Amino acid sequence: MNETPYELITTADGVVARIRARGSAVLAAPTINRGTAFTVEERRTLGLTGLLPTGVTTLEGQLRRVYAQYRAQEGDLRKWVYLANLRDRNEVLFHRLLSEHISEMLPVVYTPTVGLAIERFSHEFRRPRGVYLSVDHPEDTEAAFLNSGMGSDDVDLIVVTDSEGILGIGDQGVGGIEIAIGKLAVYTAAAGIHPHRVIPVVLDMGTDNLRLLNDEMYLGTRHARVQDQRYDDLIDAFVTTATKLFPDAMLHWEDFGAGNARRILQRYADRCSTFNDDMQGTAAVVLAAAFAAVRAAGTRLRDQRVVIHGAGTAGLGIADMMRDEMVREGLDPREATRRFWALGRSGLLTEDDADRLYDFQLPYARPASEVAGWSSSGDGGITLADVVSRVRPTMLIGTSTQTGAFTEAIVAQMAADTERPIIMPLSNPTSRCEARPEDLIRWTDGRALVATGSPFAPVVHGDRTYRIAQANNALVFPGLGLGVTVARARRISDHMIAAAADAVAQLSDAQIPGAPLLPPVEDLRTVSAAVAVAVALTAAEEGLTQVDVDDPIQQVHQAMWRPEYPRIEVGTR
Repeated sequence: MNETPYELITTADGVVARIRARGSAVLAAPTINRGTAFTVEERRTLGLTGLLPTGVTTLEGQLRRVYAQYRAQEGDLRKWVYLANLRDRNEVLFHRLLSEHISEMLPVVYTPTVGLAIERFSHEFRRPRGVYLSVDHPEDTEAAFLNSGMGSDDVDLIVVTDSEGILGIGDQGVGGIEIAIGKLAVYTAAAGIHPHRVIPVVLDMGTDNLRLLNDEMYLGTRHARVQDQRYDDLIDAFVTTATKLFPDAMLHWEDFGAGNARRILQRYADRCSTFNDDMQGTAAVVLAAAFAAVRAAGTRLRDQRVVIHGAGTAGLGIADMMRDEMVREGLDPREATRRFWALGRSGLLTEDDADRLYDFQLPYARPASEVAGWSSSGDGGITLADVVSRVRPTMLIGTSTQTGAFTEAIVAQMAADTERPIIMPLSNPTSRCEARPEDLIRWTDGRALVATGSPFAPVVHGDRTYRIAQANNALVFPGLGLGVTVARARRISDHMIAAAADAVAQLSDAQIPGAPLLPPVEDLRTVSAAVAVAVALTAAEEGLTQVDVDDPIQQVHQAMWRPEYPRIEVGTR
């Protein structure tokens, strides 16, 4: 362990900060610095007399000040920079501010604004956070983690990215560390994962982004992205070292490219507690929306005919999870798979395309004989309109990033065939959404059950206001991580993720006309606690826990860190 100027100790009466530092060193440590909230006596004993304005401020007073400063920033990127600087000087104040304004600030600390910060990473670089691992030096992996100063019992969660598939902006090289940092801020704000028990990691595999390679300020490895055995060697070095040094930590994979995300998850799923948010988190929150929607429609998931427009990692991750749930509801696996029709860039996936498909797409390819004559175009491709007219789907999911792909004609056709069409245009950002909620509500005369990937304002149609559910992964992944931490789960099972989705759906009021399919982001801490309880209980039922889950509500409540200044003890220097 590295020597630090303070020590955080958990006691029966709460957290105690035993501070050995004095003077400006205290103010320079964001973990213990509380700025103007230090009392007069604390200032005397810690050598701060004269180093702060005379007045003593409460945490609540500081919150009012920093929130006003935040609101005064021009543009979301400057707001992101302000929050990053606040975290660098006072972590408790940063997390308290974020927790109390989570719905307003979530789009700033995470998607979409964090994408701008990632693009500007090398130019805006201020203070390093996290662990940087290089494909050129896999032998340094253990040293890098040891240099973080974290002990074997100190880490609950590691978020790692290789930066290849950052949000909608693709390969961003070493700047991807900010996506891991942003994700961990959400874990803390939403689920109370302690900010000192996490590690953000970037795997610097090089980059194919020519803008970065030709930028003299770029801070990452200056060569093309490595895709050969060296890539897998660094991945394996990371997993082997992380699980050895931090055996209880959950590994969260973030924004990996489609060619690697699934195979990495499958390779390590049985070795450790591991989770891919782009695949499993997205799928879980969409499954939650589907659970709520079918209950509102008075049907069952197993009875749905589902069209997925966008047959990539996210889209077919959703299909996989829904298919598994249909099997749990009694369908044969093959029959469940055949209830999905998936479209890629060239149209409906068919067995004629087998040599061009990824392994994870092959199960959803339709037999050529089944779809003969479906195409309405001269090139033989089977379009979304063709599929909707033939399949008569009850559920339409968009992960295509094709703006306006759900046209009025397509939606009207769907609404003519089913009383309560379930339509989820999930692509981000808003400019790439397959359809706008106000159009979906209008085209179906208010009958559509809608969830989107981006936040949208309520829609007024007739004499009713429709609140639009946002299928935000933040409704699932923070609580999942908390539940895994509470249970010390050895791995994350499909049942645990399904339990998380069901816990979210149970908090929906979707059966009330106009109510959203999912709980609002404002309720993230409540949602996360409910998800954590469900996940911990399911882990216990499956025999995956390393501790007894005998009082899950109390265990989850106690595990949720709250951003408050700890009691101070003055230690010897």
